[in-house]
Amino acid sequence: MNFLVNEQRWAPELFAGSTAQQVGDLFDGDLLAPTTRSRRRTTAPPGRNRHRPGGVSVGSSPQRSTVNMTNGRIGMSDIAEAVDLREITERPDWEAVERQLDEEGFAATGPLLSAEQCREVVEIFDDDTRYRSTVTMARHAFGEGRYRYFDDPLPELVQQLREGLYPPLAAIANRWADRLGERAFPATLPALLEECAKLGQHKPTPLVLRYGPGGYNNLHQDVYGELTFPLQFLIMLSQPDEDFTGGESVFVEQRPRQQSRPMVARPRQGEAIIFPVRHRPKQGSRGHYRVQMRHGVSAVHAGERHVLGIIFHNAR
Repeated sequence: MNFLVNEQRWAPELFAGSTAQQVGDLFDGDLLAPTTRSRRRTTAPPGRNRHRPGGVSVGSSPQRSTVNMTNGRIGMSDIAEAVDLREITERPDWEAVERQLDEEGFAATGPLLSAEQCREVVEIFDDDTRYRSTVTMARHAFGEGRYRYFDDPLPELVQQLREGLYPPLAAIANRWADRLGERAFPATLPALLEECAKLGQHKPTPLVLRYGPGGYNNLHQDVYGELTFPLQFLIMLSQPDEDFTGGESVFVEQRPRQQSRPMVARPRQGEAIIFPVRHRPKQGSRGHYRVQMRHGVSAVHAGERHVLGIIFHNAR
């Protein structure tokens, strides 16, 4: 299996005479795709109305939210109020999550968002004012589909998920760092983002991805600069087997002196999958060693697949 190696994308630009700053600007700091901010549409396409009403309750019973418009933006504060997001960190069994990460390389949290909340996030995909950059994947041979990076300020729901899930994941990341002899990470997201800013990483990295029939994502790593927090997560916004078929989350573990190990996950709507950005520790006969990991998406057979991706470090 071939890997999408970041260096294959940016190294030719350097060898051609571009400066590191120019290459960083070209690839928007994420070593994955160029910014399309200057090429944004001025008018959003008609809203999609294929999503069904109703939803599964998670925690408190969600109430139907009214989509508000403030300065041309679709308001999302009602989504955050539908469930007390302070309780989100208490829902996953973090010991089980860490055990699954150690054993399998990725872990499922169980449902974090209601169907209503997922639907509301999908509905703002076409609101251009929400995003700092949009990538059409086929233009760069990254796959088939589109993804959009949120601009600051992040929607309230996205911000609270990012802040709320960071501390328990930082604890896991620091235990990993101790095993591998790597640097530790701060206990809070604001402290991490302060470190990012000192390194010139100011751009927010949470994003929403949309795949239609035939859509897929090549194997890759979400590296955005010098500082890389080792864990990230995705939340499935669509209903598998109803909104779409196919489109499994694919993870490949590249083990030293061994063949690569493929793994597949099929998260439910509202469920998060936590996985490494670049590598993770693995227990060997002489202690822990690093195994590289990459992730992607298999081909969607029918329908549309929407995913919210949360990366904790910012981009250059």
